[in-house]
Amino acid sequence: MKNRQIVNIINFIRGVEPREPVDLMEPVLEQIKLMKKHNLRGTFLLQYDALILPEYSCLLKSLDSEQFEIGVWHEVVEPMAEKAGITWRGRFHWDWHAHCGFPVGYTKEEREKLIDILFEDFKEIMGYYPRVFGSWLFDSHTIRYACEKYGLDAICNCKEQYGTDGYTLWGGYYGQGYYPAKTNVFLPAQTEGNQISVPVFRMLGCDPVYQFDSGTDVNSDCTWQNVSSLEPVYEESGGSPLWVDWYMKENFNGECLTFGYAQAGQENSFSWPGMKEGLEYQFPLFEKLQKEGRIQVEPLGDTGRRYKETYRTTPASTISAHTAFDDENKNSVWYSSKYYRINLYGDGGKMRIRDLHVFSEKFLDPYEDKVCTINEAFYETLPVTDGNRQSGNGILAGMYLLDKKGNEIGTHTEMEFAEKGEDVAEIRYGDVTFILAEKTVKIICKEDFIVENRMGKDKGHTGEKLFCTDVLLTLSYKGAEYAVKLLKGRFENNLMCSEDKEIEFELIG
Repeated sequence: MKNRQIVNIINFIRGVEPREPVDLMEPVLEQIKLMKKHNLRGTFLLQYDALILPEYSCLLKSLDSEQFEIGVWHEVVEPMAEKAGITWRGRFHWDWHAHCGFPVGYTKEEREKLIDILFEDFKEIMGYYPRVFGSWLFDSHTIRYACEKYGLDAICNCKEQYGTDGYTLWGGYYGQGYYPAKTNVFLPAQTEGNQISVPVFRMLGCDPVYQFDSGTDVNSDCTWQNVSSLEPVYEESGGSPLWVDWYMKENFNGECLTFGYAQAGQENSFSWPGMKEGLEYQFPLFEKLQKEGRIQVEPLGDTGRRYKETYRTTPASTISAHTAFDDENKNSVWYSSKYYRINLYGDGGKMRIRDLHVFSEKFLDPYEDKVCTINEAFYETLPVTDGNRQSGNGILAGMYLLDKKGNEIGTHTEMEFAEKGEDVAEIRYGDVTFILAEKTVKIICKEDFIVENRMGKDKGHTGEKLFCTDVLLTLSYKGAEYAVKLLKGRFENNLMCSEDKEIEFELIG
């Protein structure tokens, strides 16, 4: 599987759109037609309200199973709740608010009933149990139950986002796929014994440069995010041929350690006119790139089965972009392992560590024994630095490299990337080199330096410092302790100071 460049086309189908009148069948018919025309294999996921409508199930059963995979999309809808004997709390037949539209809004017993209805009715209608499962947001109990009782090959969930549509997924494994922890499905397991051995893949093909801090304003408390992704309905990203060309070049440049990945497609509730131009550009491009051997377009289940055959535990992966869509002087590298994620970001020849989050099986699912009762839901991991949520008061948050006089270093004309081992990436910014390994980060410079972690505003996502020695910084976030341990260098006055022109630290969850 190493270095394969994978595109999953995943179109999911809703049976109702309460916000405005829209033809929900037309997008499905046109997506099928377009995929057949360009010989692209992919996946359709049925929400329960579409599953029980014969016009959808009969259409999908008539398709060639070698080209079209059919699975389930899990958002709770009124007919599903009623069949489970649960009073429907939504405003419409389908309601995207977290407390009614997702399983976090229900008790464990109710979550199990909802899964049983979804899977058993799928089998009765389609003739087999689904092997792939998707949702914007799911809890650990739901996934454990579905995997243990019915067996799955792959799962997909939403990309990173803060507050969009009323729920937050923040600090997780940034791209590609991971084996989730039994204790918290949003983050990767650190041990094989505590993992759910069905991979989760992050959806929507998000912009690796701009998506993370889109909407960030250091002079306000703004927490609103734009969406910059491969979704064809967004005219400035997935609906723009120029952006799509850039994204496919950068995302599938081979600098991935494991495999390159993106999810394409669109749910039918956006309407065919909304997605038509975007898909009619993307799908012929996918066909061309596949013929050239540069990508492989396949159903989600194929990717999941190959992942399970290849990896016993979550491997490290990277996403690198040497330019931004509209700025050759910006670049970004995301590195994720089962222990942490980090983002190195260059802007105008200067770089900083824009993001660093720690993964820990001890950081439990917030809805394991709690029912969500509000319109919003939150899944997070353990923050060390966060260039989005910790920016404010005129300060752009992040970890900055400084010389002994306090001047920023790491200036560069281009970012250089190299693989140095199975889980090791080396990134060079001028005279500064980062070596990112599964548990550790090493920084090497031509002169002694310090690392300053700048924070402008808390915004409710900052680790509390418990204590700091010369070599160990211990933090706490929402009851979970974690640490940054220096293997080379020392802490002085909340700064990391180099030793022999190097700093190396381990992330401990």
